[in-house]
Amino acid sequence: MTKEMFVQIRDCKLYAKLAGENNGKPTVVMDAGYGDSSKAWDSVLGDISMLSNVLLYDRAGLGKSETSSNPRTSFEIVKELKELLIEAKITPPYILVGHSFGGVNMRMYVTKYQNEVRGLVLVDSTPEDYKERFLPTMPQDFQQAYNKQFVYEGSYDEFMESLTQLKETRQKLNVPIIVLSAGKKAHYSKESQELWNEMQREILEISSDGELLIAENSAHYIQNDEPEVIVSAIKKLIDNS
Repeated sequence: MTKEMFVQIRDCKLYAKLAGENNGKPTVVMDAGYGDSSKAWDSVLGDISMLSNVLLYDRAGLGKSETSSNPRTSFEIVKELKELLIEAKITPPYILVGHSFGGVNMRMYVTKYQNEVRGLVLVDSTPEDYKERFLPTMPQDFQQAYNKQFVYEGSYDEFMESLTQLKETRQKLNVPIIVLSAGKKAHYSKESQELWNEMQREILEISSDGELLIAENSAHYIQNDEPEVIVSAIKKLIDNS
């Protein structure tokens, strides 16, 4: 079963797609990376929808969703996602999956609504100290290209504000977390790759029940390079919920 919908929230309509069978298991809610629509999950949607209900959506201003007048920070995005879930009658519990910037949003969602969440999968998600600790280790041309990409949804400043919000709300969570780190990132030196994996490992400190998996053959889009790694992480959390 697949159902597509446009859901009216405060000041815009958001596009969402519900797939899978409601079998009494937690609904898997997925948030894509910066500038990406829900299509970024196409490579894994079929397999995940065999396990449970899956909700994909386009954040405001992306894909088929309308633009929102709210700032494009994680704080606002989480508020909009919460409204979407309520309006679409997608009731908890959830297993949240976030890729890259989507991981920042999903971490903030869990922090705010911990009792609704049975598990969190972070797919090569952006660590809160990315700007201070990681970016300076990269070559100048990488840093410039990184800064120039912020034209699809929020600005560079809004993105960095989201990381600050993540830092300020960081707390110990009582939710199992699986962190997936891309082990074969393009343009990364050996040192950068090791630092990246280490920073991914440190995200586990927010949970009393965390596990790091390094997707050795994946660049940033693990869902395209090794989709089975994501599917099995979600399956594990569903089975243990």
